[in-house]
Amino acid sequence: MPVPTLRRTFSLFTAAFAATAAALTIPAAPALAANPYERGPAPTNASIEAARGSFAIAQVTVARSSVSGFGGGTIYYPTDTSAGTFGAVAISPGFTASQSSVAWLGPRLASQGFVVITIDTLSTLDQPDSRGTQLLAALDYLTGSSSVRTRIDASRLGVMGHSMGGGGSLSAARTRPALQAAVPLTPWHGTKSWSTVRVPTLIVGAESDTVAPVSSHSEPFYTSMTAAPEKAYLELNNASHSAPTSGQSVTAAKYSLSWLKRWIDDDTRYDQFLCPAPSGSAIQEYRATCPHA
Repeated sequence: MPVPTLRRTFSLFTAAFAATAAALTIPAAPALAANPYERGPAPTNASIEAARGSFAIAQVTVARSSVSGFGGGTIYYPTDTSAGTFGAVAISPGFTASQSSVAWLGPRLASQGFVVITIDTLSTLDQPDSRGTQLLAALDYLTGSSSVRTRIDASRLGVMGHSMGGGGSLSAARTRPALQAAVPLTPWHGTKSWSTVRVPTLIVGAESDTVAPVSSHSEPFYTSMTAAPEKAYLELNNASHSAPTSGQSVTAAKYSLSWLKRWIDDDTRYDQFLCPAPSGSAIQEYRATCPHA
């Protein structure tokens, strides 16, 4: 066979083989879907310290007369619904205080991708266990009959609180183990053992707290939580009992946000801020169950 004919024959064979191989090629496996609960861009140290996140927010007042089980409050929520539903957090003030003392956390957390309700309690003199019950009532209101209920994933809820409100968040976590996260801020409670709490809990104490000294409140609370799947203890350096309120502590806020994101949203992008244990001039001590399971 002449050489040109051989070349043409070989070229035709090669083309036919390539077409057959292409037809038999197994398509690549699709990439694994991203965590469906992630909300917002990848976090940075600057973004978790910022006063506002990436979500535009709105707020609605909840009149005391329109609800039962707690004293009304304010709901802060992302206006964008394109990402789906959001986790929700209820926050209680402390003894003799109103929601105004914790109101700064509402827009800060909501703009990071949560629905947040800061509550007034039935009485400013309510004790921690009552505040815990009221936090749960506020979550039930949010998910059951509030005007933003369709924006919330009722399986992804958390509680926070300051002082007796912080003690209340521990009580709520003990009562409702289905909660995804609890963040007591300089908590006060007469009960010292929380061995039955099964909710991932970050306790924020303050080194110079004379109202709820860490030695008789935050530290024994943390140590006693032997059943909690994950826990952490953050002690603010040279800080007072009111640091999470009057001082609007950036340190308390950034790690509270990271904790809520990690456990309510299952967002492992926030692990970097919690494990290994954070340090710095604003932190007196940090203990945790790192690495997270």
